[in-house]
Amino acid sequence: MRKSIYLFIVTFFCSLVATSQAAFSVNSFCIAAPSQDRVDDFVHFITSELAPNGVNTLILRVDFNYAYESRKELRDDNPLSRESVKKIVSACQKNNIEVIPQVNLLGHQSWAEKLNKLLEVYPEFDETPHVKIPEKYEWPNKDGLYCKSYCPLHPQVHEVVFDLIDEIMEVFEAKAFHAGLDEVFYIADPLCPRCKGKDPAQLFAGEVTLLSQHIDKKGGRLWIWGDRLIDGATTGIGMWEGSTNHTEKAVDMIPKSVVICDWHYEKAIPTPAYFALKGFDVVACSWRKPEVAVQQVKMMQGFKQNSTPEMQDHFLGVMHTVWSPAGNFLDKYDDPKQEDGEKGSDLQCFKAMVSAVQKIETDQ
Repeated sequence: MRKSIYLFIVTFFCSLVATSQAAFSVNSFCIAAPSQDRVDDFVHFITSELAPNGVNTLILRVDFNYAYESRKELRDDNPLSRESVKKIVSACQKNNIEVIPQVNLLGHQSWAEKLNKLLEVYPEFDETPHVKIPEKYEWPNKDGLYCKSYCPLHPQVHEVVFDLIDEIMEVFEAKAFHAGLDEVFYIADPLCPRCKGKDPAQLFAGEVTLLSQHIDKKGGRLWIWGDRLIDGATTGIGMWEGSTNHTEKAVDMIPKSVVICDWHYEKAIPTPAYFALKGFDVVACSWRKPEVAVQQVKMMQGFKQNSTPEMQDHFLGVMHTVWSPAGNFLDKYDDPKQEDGEKGSDLQCFKAMVSAVQKIETDQ
């Protein structure tokens, strides 16, 4: 008798879950890949926090934190092993979470006083070799250095880049790949022998298209950040969340299959509608302001509700982004008091986003 009652309850609960309608097709979380010693903690976080909170997509910023076999020279110190990656993949698969690995391409090839592995190992790929990494980094600076870029027209760069993409998609069993491509300030440099005098928008679009075509051949899909495709001057958004170095026209030159991650952290700026009108699938991304995350959830719901059937599916959903190391975020999740004194709260922002999504689903 007890067994019959138990089976009835389980069946009834499962039927409720099955018939409930998700607010968005993408409810995502973006964070750096954990260090090797925090993999088990991260797997626990996936199982105990991401899955119960309805997250169905994990963007994992791997970059060079993996023990590449195809390009061993590009491994960071103490990188994730294949076995560790498989632990993460298994946890995601068991909880119906799609994992999308990211390697920053084109831009973000340095940070502060440090070159990232690609330009450290292959300095010939540097778009601006005349700009030297300072001993003490400051912004602004006379060189306009935020992060280095690789030259998209260097004849050998994509041989290396494609090896990274192929291996990271294989080990993560991924159907999509995130290439970053945000905050590219060095492009079409006048001193670059290959890029000087060329249209920055065409160069940017060419890189996006090349990456997209390569990933398409693998049966995958390219995701990128959207800031370089927005006119930062006309919109008043500025040089960070939009482009002021003339890459914005690339929005009309790249494949419509590319998924745009449209990040705005201070306000819920309605640019997802712009990307959707251009024919792209788009995700609205928040960071450390809970009120912005809630506004973005409501905004994306409003876009879906007030769009034609042809437009509705372009508004994929929302994403919370974490820009501190994964271990730091996990520690804060276990002990929120660690956030005391910080400007903004990525932890509270994440909780606000998932609560807002859950409220929509409850009210439907």
